[in-house]
Amino acid sequence: MIELLVVYTPFLIAALLLNISPGPDMAYIVGQTAVHGRKIGLFSSLGVISGAFVHVLAATFGLSAILATSALAFAIVKWIGVAYLVWLGIGALRSSFAKSESDAQSAEPAAPISTKPMTAFGAWRQGVMIDVLNPKVAIFFMAFLPQFIDSTRGNGAVQFLVLGLMVLLIAFVVEGMLVLAVASAAGRIKGSRKLGAWLNRALGGMFIALGIRLAISQQ
Repeated sequence: MIELLVVYTPFLIAALLLNISPGPDMAYIVGQTAVHGRKIGLFSSLGVISGAFVHVLAATFGLSAILATSALAFAIVKWIGVAYLVWLGIGALRSSFAKSESDAQSAEPAAPISTKPMTAFGAWRQGVMIDVLNPKVAIFFMAFLPQFIDSTRGNGAVQFLVLGLMVLLIAFVVEGMLVLAVASAAGRIKGSRKLGAWLNRALGGMFIALGIRLAISQQ
């Protein structure tokens, strides 16, 4: 037991530090939580983790090596991801401005902060797509996890899969706490249509910014 702790403690610390570091996934989850609430935030996190799990499986079976070695495969996946993020951003922006125009002509009572309906499945699916279409995630797992694989401790592929699952479990705990904190803070703000529209615009801008960030990334 002590030997396992000595071996895996550096890995657990590194995985925790990586998951608490600000990044695209965290920005996406925070934005979804602020706009749509705690439930959607949690399902967005589950979606991102599910997408990352696809990359873990692909890396385990060697499929991610194609993205790491083929410039064409990397570019295809990357530009599909860029197009998807920009499409999400434009959709959020159009929705927010359309809602604002509708509100300007209506005298109905204030609505919740969210200006666009989002289902739990829709949030999960969106998170999956965002992570699956980011080839940098696949390359990250291929670069990070092998450092902690010991050939004397059994099958390397099994170790890779287990370590990947541990990273994702830590991610879910960290992101879950983040969602609860953001949802609690957002809950203290009284809902208003104007605020909801601006939050949706911020979410749309964030999607486009993530798309640009992915577009300028290199293999």
